[in-house]
Amino acid sequence: MDNNMNAEDKGGFLWGLLGCCIPIVGLVLFLVWKDTKPKTAKAAGIGALISVIVIVVWYILIAVLGIGLAAMG
Repeated sequence: MDNNMNAEDKGGFLWGLLGCCIPIVGLVLFLVWKDTKPKTAKAAGIGALISVIVIVVWYILIAVLGIGLAAMG
């Protein structure tokens, strides 16, 4: 039975993309599949993590630019 589970667990770019586009879905999929489909769970989790990191960096960049522009004029 373990061989069948590993054959179906290919990871996949689309699961990572889904996790990146909708981070909460990526997190839920990671938590649901972490024991049964570890490669697919990892792809979804990494997608969600990348999305969250990009969002945080974006907000920091916007804050720094806003403070810089406010200080200039």
